Amino acid sequence: MKIEILGTGCSKCKALEEATKQAVAQSGMFAQIEKVEEIQKIMEYGVMSTPGLVIDGKVVSTGKLLSVPEIVDLIKAS
Repeated sequence: MKIEILGTGCSKCKALEEATKQAVAQSGMFAQIEKVEEIQKIMEYGVMSTPGLVIDGKVVSTGKLLSVPEIVDLIKAS
């Protein structure tokens, strides 16, 4: 599983990255976590408001900071 956090480095983007790491650990699943900060790459996903969360190439959240349990649910649903 590949999880990408889309964001230019704002505090919400950093918080989403940390929450995602915690969620992966809690889910017990293996996932590659990657931070995407390049505006061009973020726009290629059609994301206009960050932070964004992408799981296996599919945008699952944009513009909000998700909680750890919400991210766990998204990981398990993917």
